Amino acid sequence: MTDKEEAVKPEDVKPKKKRAPRKKRADASPPTADSEATDAAPAKGGALVIVESPTKAKTIGKYLGRGYTVKATIGHLRDLPRRELGVDVENNFTPKYVTIKEKAKTLAEIKKAAKSADRVLLATDPDREGEAIAWHVASQLNGDGNGRIQRVLFHEITKDAVAQALANPMDIDQRKVDAQQARRVLDRLVGYKASPVLWKSIKTGLSAGRVQTVALRLIIEREEEIRKFVPQEYWTIAADLEKDGQPFQARLQKLDGHKPEIKTEQAARDIVAEVEKLPFVVSSVSTGERRRKAPAPFTTSTIQQEAAKQLGFSAGRTMRAAQKLYEGVEMGDQGSVGLITYMRTDSVRVSDAAIKQARDYINAQFDKRYLPDQPNVFKGGRGSKVQDAHEAIRPTEVGLRPDDIKKYLERDLFKLYQLIWRRFVASQMNPAVYEATKVDFELADGRFLFRATGSRVVFDGYHAVYSEAYEPEDAKTLGSLEPIPALTEGDRVALKQVVPSQHFTEPPPRYSEASLVKELERLGIGRPSTYAAIISTLRTRWYATAKANPSTSGGSPGSRPRCSSSAMARTASARAEASRWISRSVTSRHTTSSSSSDRRLATTS
Repeated sequence: MTDKEEAVKPEDVKPKKKRAPRKKRADASPPTADSEATDAAPAKGGALVIVESPTKAKTIGKYLGRGYTVKATIGHLRDLPRRELGVDVENNFTPKYVTIKEKAKTLAEIKKAAKSADRVLLATDPDREGEAIAWHVASQLNGDGNGRIQRVLFHEITKDAVAQALANPMDIDQRKVDAQQARRVLDRLVGYKASPVLWKSIKTGLSAGRVQTVALRLIIEREEEIRKFVPQEYWTIAADLEKDGQPFQARLQKLDGHKPEIKTEQAARDIVAEVEKLPFVVSSVSTGERRRKAPAPFTTSTIQQEAAKQLGFSAGRTMRAAQKLYEGVEMGDQGSVGLITYMRTDSVRVSDAAIKQARDYINAQFDKRYLPDQPNVFKGGRGSKVQDAHEAIRPTEVGLRPDDIKKYLERDLFKLYQLIWRRFVASQMNPAVYEATKVDFELADGRFLFRATGSRVVFDGYHAVYSEAYEPEDAKTLGSLEPIPALTEGDRVALKQVVPSQHFTEPPPRYSEASLVKELERLGIGRPSTYAAIISTLRTRWYATAKANPSTSGGSPGSRPRCSSSAMARTASARAEASRWISRSVTSRHTTSSSSSDRRLATTS
């Protein structure tokens, strides 16, 4: 399994329309950014630009002048052989690369175009996989050709970004190439050595992967916790109160100075009978201002999590839509336009120019209270593990508002672009401000302490543009608390009823796609760009399937399918064998690393 899915599959590529031959221009002026690139072999003295996808080629071609030709590799051109290990374990784990059968024609066309070009610019994606593809292309074109072959990086597909990249070519980063090769070799070793264990124990054709197997172990262990869990009965007591016609609720917080542990219905009813006879008089009121800061712009991991919770998208669906937004969308007279920055990133860093765009928009569209005096600056949460190679995921132009370009976007693209645009604009806005109130009622000389909590919005801040989504098991936030009436110490409130409620302790929830991605990232397992492919493999091969979350009943908006293991754990012996390989995989990872229904991934066995 590679660090990312190929952006475009060969069968998905539509044949390009033949262009009418251009008339020869009378003058010999230099290329302009508004003229289109062609697919013909470049004239002598021209430049060949190599990217990964035809869509990206079309968008970039719009910004390049005459004399530029853009070719697409459509993902990797060379890889380890399919039917053999392809790694010389005795010779320093040297990989053996072969041209992918389906890509032989593509490679031949690139070689032909390169022969008549003065320069070859390798503009594959700006990550490890893209660097490896560039390296493979360069090796097939006989090295650097005395400086003729150079690397350029497009972090966003805009006119300015393309021009800046072309003005600053560089060499291939061999460290990234080595990192990709190490991961690819490790993937192959784990897959080829561990998969036969599954064939013998379970079923021929199953596969094990370096990260895929660890993810499955997390799901299995969670499922085992759920199956072993023994529910425990407990009761809570709540008082329905009212003041000046406004109802609110207070819960029993302490019993005889301690957290109440009410285990039987009879004990609960004894407390109810005693409390019903007592007056509810306010013993203390505390009010404080709480601020909720704007969230950082999206990373690969957080966009997968938030799209799952807010839009019901799988990780794969999110990344496919993001890929299209990055590579470019046809927008009428403007042609193909790249709408977001590179979507595989672990950084929350944003360029000064982009921050200025967001602040200018906020200043123009909102009251001055919404714009902070200084730009909001975010730091990554994983310290040294954050590579910070690219900016956060953001719109390339804040002025391209979602509603203004909706007519050009497919449904999924619009929803995801709107989410990205709102999150980025909100990231440069002031915090939301709440007034949090806590009211205590001490009854029977302190034997019972009932507490009511509430909040009200003082200033909506960034919530004017964007609000986060939450899983059912997430803790309540200030925004989810109801306001309570204005009360002061000594006020007596009306008691409507005292309500005992029976509960049972719940097992840990199964992983949703969002929570599995979050856990993998927390543990430092894999890279965000691998998560979509990992989860897709687990589900398509029936290693995991969707089941109802045992910790909730019914469905709730924003909740997602939950994960559980299946084939990998059908027999005890197979599980033991797989676990040994999983443990080695975890060690290797850390020593070599540079829908509205509540359904989750769960076991079928």
